[in-house]
Amino acid sequence: MGAAEGTTSDSHYVEVGLMDISLISSDSAATTTQQRPGNAGELRRVVFSSYLGSAIEFYDFLLYGTAAAIVFPTVFFAGLDPLTSVLFSFGTFAAGYLARPLGGILFGHFGDRIGRKKMLIVTMFVMGVASFLIGLTPSAAAIGGWAAVLLITLRVVQGFAVGGEWGGAALMALEHSGAQRRGFAASFVNAGAPTGAVLGSLMMGLFSLLPQGQFFSWGWRIPFLLSAVLLIIGLWVRSTVSESPIFLAAMAEAEARRAERPTLPLWSVLRRPRALLLTTFGASAAFAFQVGMATFGQTYAVRSGASRPSVLLGYSAASFLAIFAVLGAGWLSDRYGRRPVLFSGAALWGLLAFPLLSLWGSGNALLVFAGFTVGLALQSLMYGPLGAFISEQFGTGARYTGASLGYQLATLLGGGFTPAILASLYAGSDGGITPVACYLIGAAAVSAVTVLLIREGHRHDLTTITH
Repeated sequence: MGAAEGTTSDSHYVEVGLMDISLISSDSAATTTQQRPGNAGELRRVVFSSYLGSAIEFYDFLLYGTAAAIVFPTVFFAGLDPLTSVLFSFGTFAAGYLARPLGGILFGHFGDRIGRKKMLIVTMFVMGVASFLIGLTPSAAAIGGWAAVLLITLRVVQGFAVGGEWGGAALMALEHSGAQRRGFAASFVNAGAPTGAVLGSLMMGLFSLLPQGQFFSWGWRIPFLLSAVLLIIGLWVRSTVSESPIFLAAMAEAEARRAERPTLPLWSVLRRPRALLLTTFGASAAFAFQVGMATFGQTYAVRSGASRPSVLLGYSAASFLAIFAVLGAGWLSDRYGRRPVLFSGAALWGLLAFPLLSLWGSGNALLVFAGFTVGLALQSLMYGPLGAFISEQFGTGARYTGASLGYQLATLLGGGFTPAILASLYAGSDGGITPVACYLIGAAAVSAVTVLLIREGHRHDLTTITH
């Protein structure tokens, strides 16, 4: 890959976990606001911090999705008929998605004003505490309807925190790396989601091996309580990294022009809404696929005859493979552009919706695993480039707010109500998969068309301060 015109390239060698990655950072001699990315050691810490923090946050957030599918209907909505209890459980799951855009607005505002790093520490702390408290929430048998109230409240807090976390993590990786490989660098943030899903599904799967009475009494709580340990690790790692150099340069320029009245970041985004709307609809299918597999897909597999432990462990294994697919998609987007990779993921998922549902409903553990593996691999084509794809549509002065709001609105549109919609469609068709497949195909079509309308941003100058 050649350097962008007018730039030179410095190679930074990055080692994250067991993977060795070469990140290339570019410096513009002609652009005074572009600061040189940090040295190799700093870049390692930033990318690893973004990846680990995202993995911890999504462990907490997606663990709830697994529990909503297989535990909460029994523990918190036991007095209802099976379908209603599942719908109520998925309704609490959606509450977190409703709160995510609000978290994106609030934390995005302060992230654009006082710094990305501070907001990342705050959001991680809030998420960890909320998840720990979910593990302590009494069941409906103990306190009646108040159990559901507490569960929903803590889920809203979770959504509020993750709504502000993603944008900051993506921007720290994006703004510390160079133009030639920033899609790959930012993909580590989204690789945290399947990592979190691996950890969450694996932990819930292991404890589901307990006798059923013990699992529903206390076993499901342990994965949530372990959030306290992950929180301590995550806060320590995030406290060691430096602030984004592009953000610091933008703040220095804003200080030099301090006589001008600063524009609210949210207003900067909303007064030109095209970027926000297109990124929201362009990314929405990625979350419909992600959440559909994590909730409906697992429930459907269990009801079709596969054992609960085999489904949970199979989904964990497929999610582990998806980590590398996400990183690979980020790399492809640096080479070929964000739009071609995103479009390919949406189109292929839509074309294979019926075969994937057939695999999940086969009742065979290996076929269910194959269905999750293929589904997550195709979803990764959309998910890998999203960090760079969305962030590149906004200027530095409002990038945290714009990226957070666009991403979180996409999660709400594509993922927030998908579990309940899919469960309702499935029940309304007496167990037929055609309505479910058609809904997912429709989501794929909307994103595929919208992506074609968005400008390509993989060579865009991130030092731009205004929209």
